[in-house]
Amino acid sequence: MNILKKFKAAATLVVLVAVLAGCGKLNFSSDASSTTTGGSGTSTSKYQTTGSVNSDMYQGVIQNGSYKTSSARGLTIDTNTQGSNTYNIKSMESGLQSISMQHFSTSKYSLEEGQLLSTATAKSWLMRKAATTKSTALVSEGPDGLNPSQYQNGEKGAVIANFQTAKPEYLATILEQDYMQASGKSMKLGGISIALGMNEYYYYQKKQYGATYSTKISQTDLEKYGKQMAATVVKRIRKMSGVSSTTPIVVALYKNADQDSLVGGTFFASTTSESGNSLNSWKSINEKNQVLPVVENEKAVNSTVSNDFSNFSDAIENFFPTLAGVTAQTHYESGQLTGMNITINTQFYGLTEIESFTQYVATTAQKDLPSGAKIEIQIQSTGGIQAFVARESGEKAFYTHVFGSY
Repeated sequence: MNILKKFKAAATLVVLVAVLAGCGKLNFSSDASSTTTGGSGTSTSKYQTTGSVNSDMYQGVIQNGSYKTSSARGLTIDTNTQGSNTYNIKSMESGLQSISMQHFSTSKYSLEEGQLLSTATAKSWLMRKAATTKSTALVSEGPDGLNPSQYQNGEKGAVIANFQTAKPEYLATILEQDYMQASGKSMKLGGISIALGMNEYYYYQKKQYGATYSTKISQTDLEKYGKQMAATVVKRIRKMSGVSSTTPIVVALYKNADQDSLVGGTFFASTTSESGNSLNSWKSINEKNQVLPVVENEKAVNSTVSNDFSNFSDAIENFFPTLAGVTAQTHYESGQLTGMNITINTQFYGLTEIESFTQYVATTAQKDLPSGAKIEIQIQSTGGIQAFVARESGEKAFYTHVFGSY
């Protein structure tokens, strides 16, 4: 039942944002008058919270009648098409929220899209570091660039042959989330979370307008450069207006999935700066995502989960042979399945058939799919979503909802 509440709440918030988007400017302020965060949402003359359906979700912040979007959200470097995988930014957002919950309680903090990093700032950080001489690079360079320069040791004229191969652009995306905290009648910036989206694969051209090549970046290099960049990012954020020397800053490193992947990437490390520019010890994060059924002789992360899904999809496709396909995104933490999102594409549109099919999916899922993990099943056609089947983590029964029409 909680999953359906989340689904409805998300839909309601989208409508609310659309209605309010034109009602005021989206200027960031950490000191303006505000409200406390209540479970059902409260408001004053300047701030309103969206309310929450359960303790697993942050309330959103609406200021002066407008939802505050982040101008830098989803920004990636233009020279690397790995950023074209839309699953990456969605996975990064949800994963960063999960990490943030370990530091910022949903009962004490409200979530606001990042307001500190402007589009111009984010772009300048994603560039290559400018050398001391005028660049003739095929890519953008700037004084604030976090990616390495194309020059060998920064020396004039010492451009590496096929430099894009030798010096990849490691950083592709920067995501900011602000956690607002009520203090009396004032709402202030209580914490910041930053995700650095690193490239597992680097795409490059050996000459301008030439063929595109790719190379895989080692995990060792991802961690090395990611941690160096994190330290620099914390120092820069500490100098920004509205950020105090003791504002907690969480930084997490995210490995982007390949551009052709049907699932997003995963986080692999995180740290916290509690005061000043110092960082706590880094914590490793063991996550894996995989699409089922596995293809191209790929080894299943968990063979039992893969077999259970095969049994489920076979039963569904045998009972309703006109299906267009059944696929799943699976998420593992420390080797254990924690989530599965299944998409079933149908080729039928009659309400009675959809209702019967939905009930069959629910009973088959309860019988064949792994127990314990959170599972969401979306039944859809070319005309849109038709039904929704879901089970919360730790529960046994599935909840179903068929979308009707008038």
